[in-house]
Amino acid sequence: MKYLQVAKWEFLEKVKSKAFIISLVIMPLIMVGLGVLSGFLAAGADEKPITVGIIDETNSIAGPLSARLEEKYKLPDKRPNYRIETIPRQEDFEKTKAFANSMIANDKIEGYLTIPAAVYDSGKVEYRAPNVGNIRIQERFSRTIEEVVVEKRLASKGYDPKLVRSLMTDVDIKSIKVNEKGEERESGFLETFFSAYIVIMMLMFLVMTMGQLLIRSVVEEKSNRVIEVLLSSCSARDLMVGKILGLSGLGIVQLLIWGVIGVVISMKTGSQSFSPEHILLSLVYFILGYLLYSAIFVAAGSPVTTEQEAQQITTYVSLTLVFPIFMAMPVMQNPDSMLYKILSFVPILTPTFMVLRIPIQMPATWEILGTIALLIVSVLLMMWAAGKIFRVAILVYGKRPTIPELIRWVREP
Repeated sequence: MKYLQVAKWEFLEKVKSKAFIISLVIMPLIMVGLGVLSGFLAAGADEKPITVGIIDETNSIAGPLSARLEEKYKLPDKRPNYRIETIPRQEDFEKTKAFANSMIANDKIEGYLTIPAAVYDSGKVEYRAPNVGNIRIQERFSRTIEEVVVEKRLASKGYDPKLVRSLMTDVDIKSIKVNEKGEERESGFLETFFSAYIVIMMLMFLVMTMGQLLIRSVVEEKSNRVIEVLLSSCSARDLMVGKILGLSGLGIVQLLIWGVIGVVISMKTGSQSFSPEHILLSLVYFILGYLLYSAIFVAAGSPVTTEQEAQQITTYVSLTLVFPIFMAMPVMQNPDSMLYKILSFVPILTPTFMVLRIPIQMPATWEILGTIALLIVSVLLMMWAAGKIFRVAILVYGKRPTIPELIRWVREP
């Protein structure tokens, strides 16, 4: 079994490299650091009060809005988070807007809201500011204006605003996940989302890095003519299988180390982001998907002869992993959709879509068994096809083969 010797050599050669050791430690730190930093910055309180202008055509909302904002939102030093600046009305609306825009230009206000007289009927309010990407301001003002408008509407119908306000209590929904055995476990949106999303991102990262290592290994050996020496002691099939198994083992070791770190952190923090019953299935799909992509990299990367071509091939193949990332949110909302069930049976999408669906709502047993069987068959067929291409391509120098030539290589006995 010479392919095992090749696999062992590839594994030991790469696992001792500085690049592997650095990526093993640095990558989790970068991913966790970026996640924590972005969350901290997004959730951080404002440093000083924010002044927002109001063009109140109703002449009845600015006052209650200011009082409600002061009551609800405060800075860490207990000062009001928001200050309302009523913009004086001019002869016409355009002049009023021009005056408000000049206040923005002079840094007197962050932006301004236009509350039309018909707001009680239309519910439409406009917000103008240099930075309309500040979702926090828009979301808080929108919710607070809605509260004021609803109270005004009810008061006009003869209801007591104070009584109405006491009855308008916010409802906080706690989500509890029920598994197929009827067992309950508290599970929020972020926990469910990230338990699947993190696995997909890890698969994408490992496919890109290990795939690039695989192609570069072949390119380097071809350029140095080392490949001809290797083929004198083992067959092309043994060399290909050995490379795939060796680098796949390297990726799986990296995954297991990261997984252990993740479990330890979850236990220390009391978080249950990963359900034990889902870890094994996700690992099966991860390994099979990784082997499938490794075979694809071999088939696509064998004909290349330069580092630039290797980089392009890595990028193109890795793009197939980007699609499920964009589909993560729709899949979470409706994991049993017929469309997503069909996409789960597309081999290159199977690992990511099943990993997405499993934490949300466990697919039927026949889907799990069917997709695993499909992946196993796909891995074997892809390795067979990659072996056919690899056998010829590793000794081809100069001109890159065309797609018809690759198909002919696969068909040749």
